[in-house]
Amino acid sequence: MKVIETKYNGKLEVAEDRLIAFDQGIPAFEDEKEFVLLPFEEGTPYYTLQSTKTVDLAFIIVNPFSFFPEYRVKLPEATIVQLNITNENDVAIFSLLTVKEPFSETTVNLQAPIVINANKQMGKQLVLGDTAYDRKQPLFQKELVLAKEAK
Repeated sequence: MKVIETKYNGKLEVAEDRLIAFDQGIPAFEDEKEFVLLPFEEGTPYYTLQSTKTVDLAFIIVNPFSFFPEYRVKLPEATIVQLNITNENDVAIFSLLTVKEPFSETTVNLQAPIVINANKQMGKQLVLGDTAYDRKQPLFQKELVLAKEAK
């Protein structure tokens, strides 16, 4: 067990097998190499991706398919190798939220999903270069806003 201080839940004991290694960090947070996935609030679709090193670094994330069933992510071979993915059922995809006031104006980044190999506890933020998905998609808008034409 590892004791960590969290932004939203205070001090927690976390099993070692729940720690997720981000070997390259997350863009703009390259020194942050270890996170834990926590429910944000019981009974909601929101999670916290909490740094185990920095208390105030906690991203609010969601499963984008819960909000946008037509959303698609094709993992590049390099990501499959980097995260040691051998079974697609081991892959979890999440998207970062930008929480706004009022909450109904919150946006989700569909252009750079968080990809986690749940079996190996390895993750990365994948920047989709060849996509029409927006990085500021309104979360509660049913239709996807396409930022640009896909190449």
